[in-house]
Amino acid sequence: MSQASERAGGEPAAGSQSADPQVLMRSRQYRGLLVVSAVIGVAVSLASWGFLELTHWLQQALYFDLPKTLGFDSAPWWWPLPVLIVAGLVIAFAVVRLPGHGGHEPSEGLKTGAPTTPTELPGVIVAAVATVGLGLVLGPEAPLLALGGGVALLLVDRARQPVPDQAKLVLAAAGGFAALATIFGSPVIGAVIIIEAAGLGGPTLPLILLPGLLASGIGSLVFVGIGNLTGLSTNAYALPPLTLPAYPTPQLVDFLWTVPLALVTAGGVFAVISLGRLTRSLVARRPFVLIPLAALVVGLLAVAFAQISGQTADAVLFSGQDEMSATLQQAGTVSLGTIALLLVAKALAWGVSLGAARGGPTFPAIFLALVGGLLASHLPGFAETPAIGVLIGASVVAVLRLPLSAIVLALLLTRAGAGVAPLVIVSVVVAYIGTLVLSARSTTTRGG
Repeated sequence: MSQASERAGGEPAAGSQSADPQVLMRSRQYRGLLVVSAVIGVAVSLASWGFLELTHWLQQALYFDLPKTLGFDSAPWWWPLPVLIVAGLVIAFAVVRLPGHGGHEPSEGLKTGAPTTPTELPGVIVAAVATVGLGLVLGPEAPLLALGGGVALLLVDRARQPVPDQAKLVLAAAGGFAALATIFGSPVIGAVIIIEAAGLGGPTLPLILLPGLLASGIGSLVFVGIGNLTGLSTNAYALPPLTLPAYPTPQLVDFLWTVPLALVTAGGVFAVISLGRLTRSLVARRPFVLIPLAALVVGLLAVAFAQISGQTADAVLFSGQDEMSATLQQAGTVSLGTIALLLVAKALAWGVSLGAARGGPTFPAIFLALVGGLLASHLPGFAETPAIGVLIGASVVAVLRLPLSAIVLALLLTRAGAGVAPLVIVSVVVAYIGTLVLSARSTTTRGG
């Protein structure tokens, strides 16, 4: 969507040759575009709700209900292994046989490119449902972004009158706004991510921003309304804010810890992404054999963690979204060794999933930052709230390379206020620069 959005910047509403965005925004065609955006927001929110409900239902059915149906009190220790092998086979089928190759490569971050076409949408959904629903370590945000754009184009293609290509791109972007709003719990977060990822700016920004905000705002209302009507809480899907102690004033020691921890986080995330890219290059040789094998490795990591720590394998499996609150609440009752083991096992499982599966990279990064923050809070003079905020900001920017989005996400998730904000900003800047340096050195090494 970055290239597409730039092409759309001059004439998104009706193919006008005028280059003045203010003129376009006052036109009747642009007002019509806003109306269509609202309709797309409703449709995308319904589609997103269906996707998220399906993945949530699969998680519950396969890991909780089915073992009990088969006579087990709970899922036995080996249970994730066959489930994840099945997930790998389904993903391989989508990648090899279906149009679109199952969607975007998660080891490349949360990229915005050309919108997903309706033809590619089934493959994206199949791969994402198998990934997110069956327990691999990726989130739903990238598939939702593809779903939003694909549903928008599907509706536009069925319009009675031809729609200019530039308008299609704007409406696809609006669908992406609406989809991300469902999982991040706020239209604002989705808007910031898409704006920054697509490189939008200048006087053309409102041309795309207004339809997107309208679609995401209307979509969010519909999404919440569906939850009320069905009795299904949207908290099962949306990224929950963390309950952390207030931290009104940053201390000097906080800044002294922030810089090295941001650099360590950038290095750790870079290593995980490198693992993901290595895995991607390997599984591409024989997808139907090696993707299920990679999924099995994720399962073995989860089983090993559970057997060693006495905790559940769920902490390593899945995106980490559902485990955030529980991990935070139980941090005082488990040993530092267990927390460190969780960090290592989850990071390795995330790296393998980045290369073998299809989904979003953001949620596992946030969960790992939370776990790392719990460890960092035991450093001298470093409190839990700033430790978690600093690592979330650094981890997200190292994955997405979107500094503003990382800051907004970290601040909204921690809800810690002015005392943590300057620390988060410093950590994001340091981690971002560190990531750029590591990437440049890696490129030079490969080129040499």
